[in-house]
Amino acid sequence: MAFKASEKILEISSTSSSSANQTELTSYGNRMLKTSEKLIYTLVKPTDTSDNVSFTLAAVEGQVFMVGPNVTLDKIPQLNTTNSSVDIDLIGIAKNNNERSASVAFMSYNTMENLLKPNLFNTPNDTDKTMMSTVISATLPKTNNTELTKPVNFTLKHIRELDPSGSLSCVYWNVSEWVVDGCSVLKTNSSFTVCSCVHLSTFALIMETPSNQLSSESDSLLDLLNLVCVIVGLVFFSLALLSFALCQWSPGVNNVARINLCMSLLLAHLLFLLTQRFLSLIRPQQVLCAVISGALHFLFLSGFVWMFIEAVLLYICVTNLSRISSKKREVLSGGFLCVIGYAVALVVVSVSVGLVPDGYGSEHCWIKRDKGFIWSFLGPVTVILALNMILFISIIINLSSTLKNLNAEISQMKQTKTMVFKTLAQFVVLGCSWILGFFTNGSMELEIIFLILNSQQGTFIFLIYCVLNNEVRQQYRNCFRCLCCGLQQH
Repeated sequence: MAFKASEKILEISSTSSSSANQTELTSYGNRMLKTSEKLIYTLVKPTDTSDNVSFTLAAVEGQVFMVGPNVTLDKIPQLNTTNSSVDIDLIGIAKNNNERSASVAFMSYNTMENLLKPNLFNTPNDTDKTMMSTVISATLPKTNNTELTKPVNFTLKHIRELDPSGSLSCVYWNVSEWVVDGCSVLKTNSSFTVCSCVHLSTFALIMETPSNQLSSESDSLLDLLNLVCVIVGLVFFSLALLSFALCQWSPGVNNVARINLCMSLLLAHLLFLLTQRFLSLIRPQQVLCAVISGALHFLFLSGFVWMFIEAVLLYICVTNLSRISSKKREVLSGGFLCVIGYAVALVVVSVSVGLVPDGYGSEHCWIKRDKGFIWSFLGPVTVILALNMILFISIIINLSSTLKNLNAEISQMKQTKTMVFKTLAQFVVLGCSWILGFFTNGSMELEIIFLILNSQQGTFIFLIYCVLNNEVRQQYRNCFRCLCCGLQQH
């Protein structure tokens, strides 16, 4: 009952943190720590061998381990909470006490960072501080000699995605600020960090990243540009799908790949856009966030597979049109292409889920970077982009040689301009422009180019296959005439 009351106080204090000043929040945090230590003290009971007590509440988790003079253990087991653990030589500490007994209390506070904020970690560098772990505390209640026989190791799970440009510090709470004295990072990876400390106190893991106002402004600009570009792209994806569905096409035209490419990327961009707009509501729902990231993985991968299929169809069409006409029912039927287009992506996602079940649901509801899981997306995409680039170059070479042999009556200049535009547009349609993503390296100019090109695949599909198609353009004219005539009659 006492712990639940303290937990409620912590929740209320955390909720009111926006209106309270930093001094009040620090005072709340110190009181909570002292109260918790007194409460945990009552759980320690004398034992002849060993004993332990643990509890789990919404905001506080704790575990107490006690050893007596007749303990048979060589060392006590690791004490664990949901997001942290501790290894301590409690047997050695007990041997240094007259009673040959000792106890350790280990607690984890899930919302304490709202009171003991990471910006209270004072460093000479101008950096942004982020709390990367839950706040934990370790004490030796009812133990006379609390001197440690060896450093204590804390394993802290990252509660946020690690920034590659950030640096981690193991810190402890010293009344009014976070300090690093006596603590150091023993080892770290993308998911966990092990801290080694020569004393017991209240600890946390803080990440420092370079503070840059210009970077913040550029991020806001990119977010706005991304929003506008994605919305424009969605509109043209929709127009292209309507054109493919409602217009009459020549019997030899195969639009299966283009239709499915539009549908996959339309759904992927729409889901991604909605997820980022409502991220604050979705992120707390872990299962929903993981499902969304899995769906995005499937949709984007299927989009890339359809880009590859479109590249193959275009290559066959350019190199040997007669063969595609004679074999389209045998090899390139719509059903066969759909099986390839969606089965490949489904297999990759299924295998990924099987190998790393918790690989979905990052802080931005995307694929986690833990254990290299991001390569379940980047791997297939890299292979497809490499193949598409090879096919694209082959298509350009074949088209160039074909055009040289043509004795067209149209203007060579006009033909060249149209060809250059279609070539650049096809470069985007086949996804080759995604290669830019590997070379941005923080360059804002390249990021903007990358963002614009890859959000406008629907625009280029609509321009190449609908607007620049004489038959479809004629159908547009007829449709507009009928519409205008209907309006005039009314």
